[in-house]
Amino acid sequence: MREKIIHKSRELFLNLGFKSVTMDDIASEMAISKKTIYVHFKNKTKLVEAVTFHLFDTICTGIDCICNTSKNPIEELYAIKMFVMKHLNNEKTSPQYQLKKYYPQIHDSLKVKQFEKMDDSVRDSLKHGVDTGVFRNSIDVDFISRMYFTGMTGIKDNMFFPAEQYTMDYLMESYLEYHLRAIVTEKGMTVLNNFITKNQS
Repeated sequence: MREKIIHKSRELFLNLGFKSVTMDDIASEMAISKKTIYVHFKNKTKLVEAVTFHLFDTICTGIDCICNTSKNPIEELYAIKMFVMKHLNNEKTSPQYQLKKYYPQIHDSLKVKQFEKMDDSVRDSLKHGVDTGVFRNSIDVDFISRMYFTGMTGIKDNMFFPAEQYTMDYLMESYLEYHLRAIVTEKGMTVLNNFITKNQS
């Protein structure tokens, strides 16, 4: 039952937002009593925390799978972007922004976990890119990895990139291309341009 509550809550939170979904809404959607939810979660904050970290673990598992099977680091980053967007419901409700506003402690804990995970996988990806000749061997892997994380989290800031003006898909796609064009070799540029052309057509 705990898993079922987490799955249904995740669906509702991502579709309607963390703030607007109540415990009554979740109980009603699941055709269970609110008491049943409180057996597993002391309050809404605890439920939001469980949903957030469950989603984070799911995404981490998927990213690991993509990293183990991708053809090259360029396509790997695009595959990760698509996977994350799918699991975050294209971020239509700006989940990161809502977490930060209404559940700041959960947001801060998540950000630390995200940085640790992303820093590891991006470093590996950058090193692999250098080894295979698609990224320049002069890049500072530590600096670029941190810049990538800062950029990816920065584009989710509603103050700078309002949802009425930019879709999350557009922001992530544009930032990815911006990031890659700054570090690719001539060989990498060919791979990137071919990938973009193929996927746009």
